[in-house]
Amino acid sequence: MSNQIINHYMPHEAVILERIQEGPHLFTLRMKFTDPDIQGSYVFEPGQFNMLYLYGVGDVPISIVNDPLDSHIIDHTIRVVGRVTRGIDKLKAGDRIGLRGPYGRGWPMQQSSGKDVVIVTGGLGCAPVVSVINYIEQRREEFGRLNIVQGVKHTADLIWKERYDKWRNLPNTKVLLAADVGEALWPWHVGPVTSLFDQLMFNPDNVAVMMCGPEGMMRVVCRHMLDKGVPESQLFLSMERNMQCAIGHCGHCQYGSKFICKDGPVFSYDKVRKLFQTKGF
Repeated sequence: MSNQIINHYMPHEAVILERIQEGPHLFTLRMKFTDPDIQGSYVFEPGQFNMLYLYGVGDVPISIVNDPLDSHIIDHTIRVVGRVTRGIDKLKAGDRIGLRGPYGRGWPMQQSSGKDVVIVTGGLGCAPVVSVINYIEQRREEFGRLNIVQGVKHTADLIWKERYDKWRNLPNTKVLLAADVGEALWPWHVGPVTSLFDQLMFNPDNVAVMMCGPEGMMRVVCRHMLDKGVPESQLFLSMERNMQCAIGHCGHCQYGSKFICKDGPVFSYDKVRKLFQTKGF
């Protein structure tokens, strides 16, 4: 079946199967559509997002974090930052929620097959690339060397410690963690995440660099990778803006002539270079 039977203009009912508390203000909802035909036709790519609708309150764009092979579930990791997410935070297993999607352009996983992969994230904005790591983990032999780099401001901001330990044990994989401010027992690097880049394992002529997080950090990463000889077309950015309709109608997420919700949220650097180099745009 295809997802053509799904009406992307309206939310469909989904039931929460499990709620997982990831941190003080971060949780994951595992869900599925209550209509088995819709669930069976639902397909997505890593990097795409759904709009989660809390009945009577509103909806918010949330990245899908599980692997597409997990067709029987849909996972969203949610940070409590506003009115809608505060309401969603109160939901528990068995509760119902509205879901419409998937939307947007995801990460270039098929295009990256056979290449080294560098994943760089900053702050708490790592959810958009979790699906990439899950994707590669399920298909490890299809990719070259895997580098996972995560930077946080404070050591307490690091979540998913057990996942990083798991990813560190994957074949031909390097996991590097950094905190701007470190505590006494912090076992990893203290300083900017970019100071770890000399430890990365990749061929500049055959690599895909995928990043998300603060745009200032991503600008620094792009400059570093360009200096190393990585082509602009192999640098990929996951952008964040105020996405409300998810179909390019409302204009809230317009980015020059493009819309983050429809033409992104993942862009190659060569497609947005001029806009991305302008701070505050």
